[in-house]
Amino acid sequence: MTQLRVVIVGAAGRMGRTLARTVRAEPRLRIVGALEREGDPLLGRDIGELIGEPPVGVALSCDPLPLFAATDIVLDFTSPAATLAFAELAAQARIVHVIGTTGLGPADEEKIRAAARHARIVKSGNMSLGVNLLAGLVRRAAAALGPDFDIEILEMHHRHKVDAPSGTALLLGQAAAEGRALDLDAVAVRSRDGHTGPRPPDAIGFAALRGGSVVGDHTVVFAGEGERIVLGHRAEDRSIFARGAVRAALWAFDKKPGLYGMADVLGLL
Repeated sequence: MTQLRVVIVGAAGRMGRTLARTVRAEPRLRIVGALEREGDPLLGRDIGELIGEPPVGVALSCDPLPLFAATDIVLDFTSPAATLAFAELAAQARIVHVIGTTGLGPADEEKIRAAARHARIVKSGNMSLGVNLLAGLVRRAAAALGPDFDIEILEMHHRHKVDAPSGTALLLGQAAAEGRALDLDAVAVRSRDGHTGPRPPDAIGFAALRGGSVVGDHTVVFAGEGERIVLGHRAEDRSIFARGAVRAALWAFDKKPGLYGMADVLGLL
């Protein structure tokens, strides 16, 4: 069996190491590159050693060009600026780029769409199977319940998370907006403070909590007159995101260039 070659970017971080363990457990894949920022104190260390396994002959590097030129797949849970640079390199190499990075703005999304004309990009605010099933349920509930039910989304993450609302909360908000045929940017309420006035009828509200070591909790509330429907997901281990990313990479390998989401990977659309 021919194994597909994988490069993990941000490989020394918590998510990068989780990705490395997950790839190592998948017989159809093998790690050929591990990338970190220039100046990282772990540069030169073997990725196997970083995940508590025997050396695999792949040293942590800060030079993406030779790695992208000699791989089939890049797994990327980094930062918006880094992801945009990696998307451009993936387009040049015409490879698979799986993006789990959050905090991307509209201009960033446009650049990723441009890169997807040549690369096979799978991008999602959350790679877990459960969250993407939840998004499908939220889309259907929003359509079925209609405007008589207000929609509020609550998320909580660990104290180190730097963006809010989370990518997953926005993914769920987008699903709710699609169910109501609304433009999320036009109806999203991302903060409330002081005298805010009554709630706009089409609003989709977001609230973000940060603290401790919470991997990710998301709740979608449909609040009507005299009743509430509450849909939620609790992430207990980062490996669920890594497993989803690996599944996305395997799915995308033989697809045409384009921008895909986890709903495509899981056949939920």
